[in-house]
Amino acid sequence: MMGNGAAFLALVVLLGGAIVLFKTVRMVPQGYEWTVERFGRYTHTMSPGLHFLIPVVYGVGRKVNMMEQVLDVPSQDVITKDNAVVRVDGVVFFQVLDAAKAAYEVANLEVAMIALVQTNIRTVIGSMDLDESLSQRETINAQLLNVVDHATNPWGVKVTRIEIRDIQPPRDLVDSMARQMKAEREKRAQILEAEGSRQSEILRADGEKQAAVLEAEGRKEAAFRDAEARERLAQAEAKATAMVSEAIAQGDVQAINYFVAQKYVEAFRELASSPNQKLVLMPMEASGVIGSIAGVAELAREAFARQEERKASPSRGNPPPGR
Repeated sequence: MMGNGAAFLALVVLLGGAIVLFKTVRMVPQGYEWTVERFGRYTHTMSPGLHFLIPVVYGVGRKVNMMEQVLDVPSQDVITKDNAVVRVDGVVFFQVLDAAKAAYEVANLEVAMIALVQTNIRTVIGSMDLDESLSQRETINAQLLNVVDHATNPWGVKVTRIEIRDIQPPRDLVDSMARQMKAEREKRAQILEAEGSRQSEILRADGEKQAAVLEAEGRKEAAFRDAEARERLAQAEAKATAMVSEAIAQGDVQAINYFVAQKYVEAFRELASSPNQKLVLMPMEASGVIGSIAGVAELAREAFARQEERKASPSRGNPPPGR
C-alpha cells in the first residue's frame, strides 16, 4: 500500500511539473501576438517566438491574429436618393496593428466592423441616385474606406480596402433599364444613319457641282475653239475674196468664174450630203457650171503660163557665159 501511494504521489508530482512547465514555457507562432495578464490585468504583449511566464501569477490573455484578414459583409437592402431599393454586399480587408487595443478596446472586433461597414454603406449609397450608385462604385469604395478606417483607428486596426461586391436593383427596374438602353442604342444608330445619308448627299451634290463646272468649262473651251476656227475661216474667206477682187480689178475675168464655180460646187455638195434628201435633181443651169469649170481650167493654164514666163525671163536678161 505504501508503494502504491508513493507511485501515485510521484505521478501527481510529475503531472504537476508538466503543467507548470507548460504554463511557464510559451511559444508564440508567426503572424500572431499574445497578450499577457498578471492576475487578470494586461501587462505586455508577446511577439512570435519563445517566452517564459511565471505560472499562476502571469497568464495568456488574448491570442490576436496580426495578418491581413478578409471579412465578408452580408447583403442588405439600401434605399437610394431617388427611392430605389437595391441589395448591396461587399468585403473588407483589414489588419490588426495593435494587439492590446484590438483585444481590450472592443468586445468583438469582427461583429463591430461588420456593423460599422453596413451602416456607412446605407449612408453613402442613400446619398446617391441609382445611376450614380451603379456607375460610381470606386467613389463609394473610397468614401467607405475613409470613414471606416478613421472609426476603427482607436481599435488598433488598419482597414486597407473596402470593395462593394454587388449592387442588385429590383428585377422590374433592371428590365426598364434594359429597354432604355436598347432605345438609346437605336436612337444612336438612327442618328448615325441619318448623318451618313446627309454626308452622302453632300458628297453627291458636290460631285454633281464639280461635274457641272467641268462641263461648263468644257463647253466654254469648245465654244472658244469654234469661234477661233470660224474667225480663221472668215479671215481665209476674206483673203480669198480680196485676192479674187484684185484679180478682177486687173482685168482677169477667169478669177470670178473660179470663185463662183467653187461656191456653186460647195453648195451642191452640201445639198447632196444632206441626210433628209433621198433624191437629188440637177439644176437646169448645169451648162453654166460646166462653163465655170472650163473657166477654172483656163485660169489654171494661164497661171502655169505665167509661172513659165517668170522662170524664163531671168535667163533672157543675163548675158551668155564667156562674154
